[in-house]
Amino acid sequence: MRKAARCRSRAATSSTRYGCDALRFTLAALAAPGRDIKLAESRVEGYRNFATKLWNAARYAQMNGCAFDTDFDPGSARLAVNRWITAALGDCAAAVTAALDSFRFDEAANRLYQFVWGSFCDWYLEFSKPILQGADEADCSETRAATAWVLRQILHLLHPIMPFITEEIWQQLAGPDAGLLLIASWPKFAAAGSDRTASAEMEWILAAISAIRGVRAELNVPPAARLTLFIRDAEPAAVERIERHHEHFVRLARIGRIERLDPATTLPDGTIQLALDGATLILPIGETVDLGRERLRLAREIERVEAEIGKLAQRLDNPNFVAKAQPEIVEEQRERAADAARNRDRLRTALARLATV
Repeated sequence: MRKAARCRSRAATSSTRYGCDALRFTLAALAAPGRDIKLAESRVEGYRNFATKLWNAARYAQMNGCAFDTDFDPGSARLAVNRWITAALGDCAAAVTAALDSFRFDEAANRLYQFVWGSFCDWYLEFSKPILQGADEADCSETRAATAWVLRQILHLLHPIMPFITEEIWQQLAGPDAGLLLIASWPKFAAAGSDRTASAEMEWILAAISAIRGVRAELNVPPAARLTLFIRDAEPAAVERIERHHEHFVRLARIGRIERLDPATTLPDGTIQLALDGATLILPIGETVDLGRERLRLAREIERVEAEIGKLAQRLDNPNFVAKAQPEIVEEQRERAADAARNRDRLRTALARLATV
């Protein structure tokens, strides 16, 4: 009884502080079969941030003239980035629909979170910026229509879990004549198609940019530093991809220039090599980073994290702590231990990179 009362009180507080949609999404995301929901405010706060992310995406679409167009055919898109996001939306929609039909609300919520926050907001909207700011009106028009179409489908898919914010955005973007999203028919997503060529191209670009950004973050490359990106052992398809998406490397990976290297060229000191499918990317980080100091920093940070892991393990291995502490406290400590272990592995990988420089 007391546990149920505490849970109701925590839910009421979270709903007041972070909003009903954030609480609903949290409960859906944690509703795995056979699992008790351990409601923590930090989780509700995280999904409140997700709602804010969706709102900002809608504002971006509105400011760039991305109006809903019921006549838009995603299969007619020419640009790889637009074919990729509409195909990815189709995959997400199929997974979410199947999850809802089988009452797996946790699978539906988590799949939506990954697509909306990751694929759409973090990547696609960033990819769209140079297109919408460019002079090619045909590309701009297509990208506006694709952005609006994907956002429209996102609102449909999210509505059962986050009804309030999706209805508000729908009314603002679709207009008063569109009716309520609440009573709109569940859309059919077959028109999105499945463009594996565009998907493969964009996933390769995502992997390349993510790898570069990962190295920059791991090795403390100054954010303002514009690195040169050298390409070696590149297949023609990889070269074409990089050339087509040159602007994305410049904006999202903060690359100053891109240059192809002959296989026989001797690499300068202080370079990091990143092996991708069809090409090797080379970053001369020694120009901007004191490698000796960075090795020392990483070694000290690994020592600190390992000490933290040891303390957490000692606490969790103590039967008295596990038996007497509140379950949510024990779970929090386990999550901290898992996060610390992932952090340690990341630091070890960064230090291993420097060992070859």
